[in-house]
Amino acid sequence: MSKKYVVLDLETTGHSVAKGDRMIQIGAVKLQDGKIVDRFVTFINPEQPISSFIQELTGISDEDVKDAPLFRDVASELLDFMNDCAFVAHNVQFDWGFLSNQLKMEGYVVPKTAIYDTVELSRILMPKEESYKLGMLAEQMGFTHDRPHQADSDAEATAMIFLHVLKKLKELPLLTLQQLLPLSKRYKSHIQIDIQDLITDKLKTGDTGEKDYDCFRGLALKHKPQEPEEEKIDQSAVDEARESFLQTGEALATAIHQYEHRKGQQQMIHSVYQAFSQNEHAMIEAGTGTGKSLAYLIPSAFYAYESKKPVVISTQTIPLQDQLLSRDVPLLRKILPFPIRFTLLKGRSHYLDLRKFELSLESNLDQSYDVILSKSQILIWLTETEFGDIEELNLPSGGRSLWYEIQSDAASDLGRYSPWFSRCFYHRARKRAQEAHVIITNHALLLTDLVHNQPLLPSYSHVVMDEAHHLEDTASERLGLKSDYLSFAFLLQRLGDTSDEGILYKMASLAKKAGHESTKWAECAEELAEAKDELDELFRMIHAYALQAKKRASSDTGRARYAYKAFEETGELWSAIIECAMRVHASLSGVCLQLASLIAPMDDGQVDLVYRERAVWADGSRMIASLLEEDDHLYELLLEYDENQVYWIEAEPKGAKNATFLYSKPIDVSERLADDFFGRKKSVILTSATLTVNGSFDYQKNKLGLQDFGVLTSLIESPFSYLEQAKVLIPSDLPAIKDVSDQEFAVEVAIKIWRIAEVSKGKLMVLFTSYEMLRQVYQYVKDFNEHEMFQLVGQGITSGSRAKLMKMFKQSEYGMLFGTSSFWEGIDLPGDELKHLIIVRLPFSPPDEPLLKAQLDQAKELGKNPFMEVSLPQAIIRFKQGFGRLIRTQQDTGCVFVFDRRISTTRYGSLFIKSLPNVPVHEGKLEDLLEEHLSFL
Repeated sequence: MSKKYVVLDLETTGHSVAKGDRMIQIGAVKLQDGKIVDRFVTFINPEQPISSFIQELTGISDEDVKDAPLFRDVASELLDFMNDCAFVAHNVQFDWGFLSNQLKMEGYVVPKTAIYDTVELSRILMPKEESYKLGMLAEQMGFTHDRPHQADSDAEATAMIFLHVLKKLKELPLLTLQQLLPLSKRYKSHIQIDIQDLITDKLKTGDTGEKDYDCFRGLALKHKPQEPEEEKIDQSAVDEARESFLQTGEALATAIHQYEHRKGQQQMIHSVYQAFSQNEHAMIEAGTGTGKSLAYLIPSAFYAYESKKPVVISTQTIPLQDQLLSRDVPLLRKILPFPIRFTLLKGRSHYLDLRKFELSLESNLDQSYDVILSKSQILIWLTETEFGDIEELNLPSGGRSLWYEIQSDAASDLGRYSPWFSRCFYHRARKRAQEAHVIITNHALLLTDLVHNQPLLPSYSHVVMDEAHHLEDTASERLGLKSDYLSFAFLLQRLGDTSDEGILYKMASLAKKAGHESTKWAECAEELAEAKDELDELFRMIHAYALQAKKRASSDTGRARYAYKAFEETGELWSAIIECAMRVHASLSGVCLQLASLIAPMDDGQVDLVYRERAVWADGSRMIASLLEEDDHLYELLLEYDENQVYWIEAEPKGAKNATFLYSKPIDVSERLADDFFGRKKSVILTSATLTVNGSFDYQKNKLGLQDFGVLTSLIESPFSYLEQAKVLIPSDLPAIKDVSDQEFAVEVAIKIWRIAEVSKGKLMVLFTSYEMLRQVYQYVKDFNEHEMFQLVGQGITSGSRAKLMKMFKQSEYGMLFGTSSFWEGIDLPGDELKHLIIVRLPFSPPDEPLLKAQLDQAKELGKNPFMEVSLPQAIIRFKQGFGRLIRTQQDTGCVFVFDRRISTTRYGSLFIKSLPNVPVHEGKLEDLLEEHLSFL
């Protein structure tokens, strides 16, 4: 007889039976032979009032349950319904735990049965989903789930998900099931027996799935797609299309359904092609809604195809790369009259190394649940992925440590010695890039070529940089250095392990086998183990020094931040730091040189190692190279000084005593960019919605070293009608920031936010410049929100990534999103998803931010006005980014509230308003503004 399952969902007054919480609804469905065969649904009287939060969440009121049976009256019937069935729930520990506890309390024996958790199983078998919340999964899989948080609807949705994961499990190839089997012993779900049964069936029937997958060395991978053969294209058709696309824009109107002709888009298409053809650099500010992605992709595609030279498209953020690949590239492939090859190339650490993953599967002892879950996800993902890029995967937070172990890297690459070479995801990505017309990448990878002699991208001379207002920051990041205790500790732990499992011990065995000296390896391992203690002491002293110098946390991460100049620092503690740093450097560099001399005879190719030995050797060599690099960074950060760099320490006041981070960045990157980037490329197009300050490109030209290149500039206005679509409202009844304490200002801000929320009854996004202010305001608003009318989502307060917080905000009916730095841009909330944006303070960076302070000091030394030359232009660009979150389509309407009085009371404040599109600005008491603009709200 086939297996039966009961899929159950409970709605309850809270989380704990022991603390008096009770059920208010039970929803259950019975599954057999892949379909629902029976249902059990009832409200339960909890004999207590239901809180307003639970009523809001579930839609179940006191009225609904007042005449419902008590749990003890239905328990027996429910147990009969569950008889001989396995138990399934979405987050099974909660539902099974709650049900078991309430059954025990009523004197019933809890049945022994297999349990299955659809959260866990969907994570494993659908590793690419963005969210594993029930509603999101149901939506992503196309199931109707019309009443979330009602037990009957939740149970039906869970049943559909469970059937889907069982079907997916059944369709997996034999190899994947065999690899999952040992891992499944550690799952919450009792699915090990199902996997074993499937393996037995597949071995019996011979249905192993080998034909459908690339099965190699115990892993089943998705087959590499066949490249289509290129067809011959009539050149006259290309010439005709070029004319139509680049000059008149008719081709776009013909090709795209409901295409709106945008004059700005056509102007930009023409400008990009012209700059490419004439080998000139160009700066193009294209307002929101211009359609700039297509406006640079179309001329890039034509230029690359005709010149047979690749064009690189670089973005700052992953979401924009995803948008280009999922939305714009498929459209281009459809509308262009010639075949065009686009590809994405990321930094090497984004790609899975199959050799390392194969080895990681051999040891599952002493591994955390998250690591077991991650390995299981990757096994499924390998049957689906073409690219092996971690961004496709939704790993648990604890899976990041596993990724660090199994990601691709240059130092341990065995190249053609690896049996995985022809299947290597990174080498495939490089090969695709070499054959592509257009390569999409990110600024960080593009600028890595400035630092490393080994170029990562194929040779190129034409590039488009979107989100180009980030170029200076990214260059500064790439040309800077950082060091911290954890980076060292990880390497020293592995290399300083003196047991049989230690890396150096294994390398010694291989050296001995090859007839080389092996006793020195053990000495090196011991020295590295001792160096770990010395390093711990060094970072503890730096931590203490930073906290002494900086009494309060000053960065958005809550860390204390202190800028230092190594040769100017004084005092006993600093002297002790320098002495310790010199000892650490002498010890580490000495050991690394010794190890390099031990490695050399083995690396000259004379020793024949088998694949697994070569892998151990490569991993050890990589760690030694990484340790040497870390030591070099530490030496430069503490024992050298370059006046063109700024150096600082960040320390966690409440963290571990060695939780300390050292940084350096160049104060000015313009010369380096001019010489090593713009001077070496024929045509670079810089584009963004925010490149100008008060209509001028001068600020960015100076920052990026473009003054002497005769750059073409073009300012393309947004096609949106801001006069009709948006308003800027400035409440005059907020205190001036300098007249009150931060706490008093936070209280006033919270009161005004709450008032706007009450009147508008919509969604609000509140942008802050400091995390401390965000935290204070969030707390006050939370106090006002005692009936939980609004869902509050706070960056750094609500747990989860930016994408997760955005998702929560989008799903809320009445929501408030509180964000700092990363929420000022790259957020797309069209239509009703965002109608009200509040900018709490004008986005000046804190003057004690080390890089900004160094730039201000440098401007002063050069006789310039630091505020007008540095602080103000940066703040205006940021302000324009923040304002741009509001109006995303031609149908959007909304209000931007600015709570910083300086926008209307200072001379420079008007420059912020002038930098915006032509938008109505109103100032007055908040109540008057709300009343006057009520229809707009």
